[in-house]
Amino acid sequence: MDNKKAGFIVLAMALGLLMSALDNTITSAAMSHIIGDINGFDKISWVFTAYVLASTSTMLIFGKLSDMFGRKLFYLIGISIFLIGSALCGTAQDMTQLIIYRAIQGIGSGALFPISFTIIYTIFADPKQAAKLSGVFAAIFGLSSVAGPQIGTFLADNWGWRWCFYVNLPLGILSFLVLLFALKESRSDRRPKIDFLGSLFLIITTVSLMLALEWGGKEYPWASWQIIGMLAVAVVVGILFIAVERRAEEPMLPLPLFKNRMVVGMVLACLCQGAIMFSAIAYLPVFATAVLGQANSSTLLTPMMFSLMVGAVSIGTIQRFVSFRTIIAFSMTAGIVVGYLLSVASHDASKWYMILLMVILGVGALGPLMSVAQTAMALSVDRKYIGVSSSIVGFWRNIGGVLGASIMATIVNNNYQSLIQKGAEAHHMPLEQLATLANPDQLIRAGSTLPQETMVFMRDSLGTAINHGFILSIVFGVIGLAAAFVAGPLKFTTPNFAAKPKEEGSVPHTI
Repeated sequence: MDNKKAGFIVLAMALGLLMSALDNTITSAAMSHIIGDINGFDKISWVFTAYVLASTSTMLIFGKLSDMFGRKLFYLIGISIFLIGSALCGTAQDMTQLIIYRAIQGIGSGALFPISFTIIYTIFADPKQAAKLSGVFAAIFGLSSVAGPQIGTFLADNWGWRWCFYVNLPLGILSFLVLLFALKESRSDRRPKIDFLGSLFLIITTVSLMLALEWGGKEYPWASWQIIGMLAVAVVVGILFIAVERRAEEPMLPLPLFKNRMVVGMVLACLCQGAIMFSAIAYLPVFATAVLGQANSSTLLTPMMFSLMVGAVSIGTIQRFVSFRTIIAFSMTAGIVVGYLLSVASHDASKWYMILLMVILGVGALGPLMSVAQTAMALSVDRKYIGVSSSIVGFWRNIGGVLGASIMATIVNNNYQSLIQKGAEAHHMPLEQLATLANPDQLIRAGSTLPQETMVFMRDSLGTAINHGFILSIVFGVIGLAAAFVAGPLKFTTPNFAAKPKEEGSVPHTI
């Protein structure tokens, strides 16, 4: 493939990834406008939950189907579904419609992430070049987190919130057309058999598990029948899924992949990375505004996301000089260090000290695996499994993110309520107001109207509770560090990538 055509393909996929990654942050910034127009405040969380559930539960399926029938076909299907969902979101007349349309968007997004990385490793014969581009693609997610809120606010204020979804249409159509004409694939003579039952069990297991993690300790107590029931469904159907995959002619998730040490190690590392990243994203804004007293959360999130971009690109460039095990160990060690420092950070920590922690977190703990995980997977599995192995990375990172944010929410909320109750009498807090005051949102929204002594006590209590929550990052960092030893000694310079076409049976190839 000539460089000009390859450049167009990379641009098309970059646009698709940017569009998909921007969607949550843009929507978040426009949420106040959406509520003001179509109401539905009590359903806000579902606007985001539906998107994540749909994208995560379909990610492995699209990755496998792209291995079976072609990257181009399912990328185009994915971006088409995403664009249909975006157009429908812009026409939503109530919150229920918006939630349904967001789920449609999420299904399309589930194809864009894994297949984009798969195409990169298919069209570039030189793994070094592919690895560099995977770092750039990973940095797009950091860019979306920084730029998304600003873009969403601008569009909602000037053009209306519906344009936060309509803006996807020109970008997506351009990406679709470029890939349609620039990317060519050979076709297979054999039609593989789709594992429909495995796909169904995978979706049920994923949705049940993620809903249990999302609602546990927030919507329902962890010991409630709702949470226990969903976890039971996830376990039972998960076992059935494994049984089906063991016998399927073309399993949706090939279980032999997990005999590969690198696959197992990287799955654990990405799960831990997701837990560290999403718990930080969830509680650093609260820590910045309610505890440190900063005007907004961007003073912490922006340097963290910019640093994530730097880490993804730089490690993507130099990864060929060290083993993947070393990079995992470096990343998780940085996560442990930052987790510890955040667990002891006080309410009078300086702005520049906190920014330094965010830089270490982004460059060291989060950025490296955003690109290296894809490369390690691609180089350690048979070429016919590149699509599904790429989707495994995103799948387990999302699962880890939901798991980390959920457990941290439980730790923080329980600690905060306990500290408030213990100090209520000493600070003359009315017992009938405890339920209200024990809500962290109260400190953020009404802190300035509270008595000074009460506000200081609540701020210190919340800060201590969040400190305790960041101990979770240390725990996940230690687990991730163990994953480095599980992963084995594979290096970038030893790719298992040059299989002959005749050995790959029905796998479609890019030419």
